[in-house]
Amino acid sequence: MTILLKLILAHVLGDFLLQPASWVKAKLAGKIRSYQLYLHIVIHFTLTMLLVWDWHFWPWATLICGSHLLVDSIKLYLQNDNNQRLLFFTDQFLHILILVAVAYFYESSFWNSWSLDSNAFLLWTTTLIILTQPLSIAIKTFISKWTPYKEDKEADSLEDAGQYIGYLERLLVFVFIVTDHWEAVGFLITAKSVFRFGDLKESKDRKLTEYVLIGTLTSFGMAVIVALLFKFISN
Repeated sequence: MTILLKLILAHVLGDFLLQPASWVKAKLAGKIRSYQLYLHIVIHFTLTMLLVWDWHFWPWATLICGSHLLVDSIKLYLQNDNNQRLLFFTDQFLHILILVAVAYFYESSFWNSWSLDSNAFLLWTTTLIILTQPLSIAIKTFISKWTPYKEDKEADSLEDAGQYIGYLERLLVFVFIVTDHWEAVGFLITAKSVFRFGDLKESKDRKLTEYVLIGTLTSFGMAVIVALLFKFISN
């Protein structure tokens, strides 16, 4: 299972942390003519080879990146305002499915090769990264349907404050569950509710309140799912 963790880590780094929003916009505008699309693929190939650290893996890395290019290209031509959320999650599902298939065929003992001692660092690193920006993007895409206002109207909010609050709350939920302190998760939800929803009540904006509630519950729910998966894999 070591190889799968490395491939997923490379994917998360390449698709989320090392892909600026400006590249995403450029790819949507230029489609397969945009150089950002191919630079994105090169970064994926480089990350994959560096993390696997085996020159003989290059045919598999080429297969992964070639399929990534194909999936991304199809997505660019199909995407519009109506199917953006569906294509985002379909795109990610296909990428992960390909990584699982490559890992399965590359390691004959794929499902029986797990060793916590040798893979703990990879598991922790991949999980913690997923809990930050990747999940933020996924949650933002999921709740975009209900956005009650444009982002530029939040002039009274600290820059990127909501994003970092999301990072921290998911990381805290993860730590609480992994250490078997479920009661602390309830305390965290209560504490956030007191501060956040008190302000929303004063604003008397029902749509905004519902929007924040959907985002908060989705964020907490995803953190719980990731934590439970982590515990399942590591046991």
